[in-house]
Amino acid sequence: MRRLAVAAALLLLIISFVPAAAGRDFASEVKLNMNSETLKQEVTVHAFVDGDTTHFNVPVSVSPSGVLKARYLGLNTPESTGKIEEYGKKAASFTREKLESASSIIIESDDPNWNVDSSGGRVLVWVWYRTGNSGQYRNLNIELLQNGLANAYSTANNRYGTTAMAALNYAKENKLNLFSGQKDPDYYYGDAVELTLRELRCNVAEYDGIKVAFEGVITMNDGGSIYVEDYDADTDRYYGISVYYGHGLPGKALEILSVGNMSRIVGTVQYYENGGIYQVSGLTYRQMKPKDPGNVQLISSGHSGAFVPTDAWLFANGRVEVESQVYDYAYLSLDTTVSMSGLKVVSAESTDDGVNLICRSGGAEVAVRVGYREDSRTFKGKTVDIRGIVALHDGGYEIKVLSQKDITII
Repeated sequence: MRRLAVAAALLLLIISFVPAAAGRDFASEVKLNMNSETLKQEVTVHAFVDGDTTHFNVPVSVSPSGVLKARYLGLNTPESTGKIEEYGKKAASFTREKLESASSIIIESDDPNWNVDSSGGRVLVWVWYRTGNSGQYRNLNIELLQNGLANAYSTANNRYGTTAMAALNYAKENKLNLFSGQKDPDYYYGDAVELTLRELRCNVAEYDGIKVAFEGVITMNDGGSIYVEDYDADTDRYYGISVYYGHGLPGKALEILSVGNMSRIVGTVQYYENGGIYQVSGLTYRQMKPKDPGNVQLISSGHSGAFVPTDAWLFANGRVEVESQVYDYAYLSLDTTVSMSGLKVVSAESTDDGVNLICRSGGAEVAVRVGYREDSRTFKGKTVDIRGIVALHDGGYEIKVLSQKDITII
């Protein structure tokens, strides 16, 4: 009897040390049936967006553009492309990790049609992947749910709804990630609104006077101000903002704000009356607490500006729709790096600290600000290729060139 009691005690001790996540694997309990009535397509990743949205390369028979914007069925992961939410980055990283290691990816519709979500721009799919040539496909939607990286979103009302709900309840019962009651180690719990540069640029007036935090690559330094840009895969665009850092930051902070670094910026959105633009200012750095969520922080180095090749007519006249809002192409490009070729200089006017150019190409007129001292006659009647920052001046858009190396006279 005593031996049985000891054995039972040992068994209980062993069970207590088995991690909760080592239980049922719901993602493998459902099977991909290639002969069912649903639509299926083997795909490759075109762009990762966030935990529940991925753009896939597909045949033109599936999508005329060759790219299908997929929204995962039965779940909703925390935000990581607008206002950043807890566990949003972790969910996005989880999806990326699984699909990057996959040897094959198949998307499946919920019924015999490719159905779109409420936005009309994304197709609702189940995502299956395998990592070996002979292995079974795993259902990524259910895997996100069972790991506590997604909330319910019409979870029970779909093809694999019963298993999906069981996976979600499992994550809740075992207090995994979103349901753990613990802080997300990848989220900054400061007093700033965590967001992306896309969210800030598209809604900048709403954040006037508000402290914000975002990540981006520092592309240029304009003496007291830097330009920061970040790529958004969902819209396939770069978004940027000007950041005024002034002259009061310590040396360590200035190193973090060096051109070529990807950094986390924390500051207050302000409307700059003289320039007629919004910028971020009020940066701080507590040297004794380098991990303070209010500090600017280095993420990585060795980056450069995108200098997106841009057509003159598109820059001058183009319009872009993002989330049902229509913007000037140049407005959405503010504070980002662009390049433009074959600009014919039709006028050049010297100022105290540079030269203002009016250029034409393809029937469009583009203003260029040369931000260093130069004789205006250097440019008159010439054709130039430029690289610069999109800026606003006297109510109009211009491209600001800050260095001689960024303008080539043809």
